[in-house]
Amino acid sequence: MGKRLKKETEKEGLTPEQEFRMDLYYWLQALVAALIAIVMIFTFLGRVIGVKGSSMYPTLHHGDMMLVQSLGYSPKQGDVVVLTKESFMSDAIVKRIIAVGGQTVRIDYNENKVYVDGALLEEDYINLEDEDPMREMPLDYYSEVTVPEGSIFVMGDNRNGSTDSRSPNLGLVDERYVIGHVLCVLFPFQNIGGVG
Repeated sequence: MGKRLKKETEKEGLTPEQEFRMDLYYWLQALVAALIAIVMIFTFLGRVIGVKGSSMYPTLHHGDMMLVQSLGYSPKQGDVVVLTKESFMSDAIVKRIIAVGGQTVRIDYNENKVYVDGALLEEDYINLEDEDPMREMPLDYYSEVTVPEGSIFVMGDNRNGSTDSRSPNLGLVDERYVIGHVLCVLFPFQNIGGVG
């Protein structure tokens, strides 16, 4: 209220052109403040990252734009995360955390099931459209592993279309490579919603 009164008082005796310039100045100030706030939010609290590929189908689709929480995030089993591992790929990748440090993962390719610490994972999010069993991986791929502290074991929801921690190319991922936790899809509009 005080700022509006001050602004109206300053406008008294001004020509219409001067009033327009003053209004423009106030609008530019507000716009700059909003832009700075947006940049600060996305720099420190989260960011928007696009999905490339189909390894997380049907949870995420190629081209989806995701809001990713960066600040204050600690990896948890079941979370969908964005990570980087330069030795694997220069671009950021999206995967689901299957196990964290200290947990043991066992993959039964014949039964199409994943166990963590002996308990079967309830995975209603994986791609079962083609009803194909999980593709058996070569011998150098993990079928059972205990995840060291400070690392995570990740897999794509599209199990037969994902290179993930089963592969020696990606392997176990150091938690420090995690950019953040995927909160929701922002675009395209038909895919908007939270990512569980």
